Amino acid sequence: MRISFFLISFLYQPILLAQLYLPKSEGEIVKHSYIIMSYNEKHEQANWVFYKLNQRNINGDSKRKDNFRPDPFVSSGSAELIDYKDSGYDRGHLAPAGDMKMTNNSMSESFYLSNISPQYPSFNRGGWKRLETLIRKWATSKSLNIYTAGILGNDLNSIGPNQVSIPRKFYKIIFDTSNENVIGFIMPNQKILKELRSFVVSIDEIEDSTGIEFFSEMEDYKENELESNIDLLNWDF
Repeated sequence: MRISFFLISFLYQPILLAQLYLPKSEGEIVKHSYIIMSYNEKHEQANWVFYKLNQRNINGDSKRKDNFRPDPFVSSGSAELIDYKDSGYDRGHLAPAGDMKMTNNSMSESFYLSNISPQYPSFNRGGWKRLETLIRKWATSKSLNIYTAGILGNDLNSIGPNQVSIPRKFYKIIFDTSNENVIGFIMPNQKILKELRSFVVSIDEIEDSTGIEFFSEMEDYKENELESNIDLLNWDF
């Protein structure tokens, strides 16, 4: 299989495309230097965002600059700043800025509004932030592939002139590439009072909720086993 220059630079090393396990879904595939996503024009946000996370990423020294802005790489046009103005919702990161400290470019890319979704402040600054922090702890000893976004549907409320949908729930999938362990979360877009482990779900449940197919490039027996099991033993809470 021929590897594109983009994928080599994205991963910093030659790697088979199949090892990325990019999800299958509707939407425009948008490739940045550190993030790949499927953009949903109807909902003006991503169906999924994919990126890699390891100790080198989180130990970078690039500083947060909060330069939220439209994504010029989305052909149909992304959400805009006016959509969030006075909405009462936070501009919630999907790939968090704290995971993008490698370079000034990676940090800047995380503030494209294609990587943002409306989140209640109590969720964005509470449970969602706690989950992001936990995943960074895991990344100090693991090399991770991360998949994340809001769960999009036909009956969501929206904000702004571009009608950016407000997900009721968000998901994350964390895949340990060294031993192929995986863990998934679905969390409601509200203040989180329960322990994070109470939101662990199977990948099958995330697929049923989103209509997105994950890990389809794996051998069938491995994919079925990976997606149906709920694994807590291999993840330090």
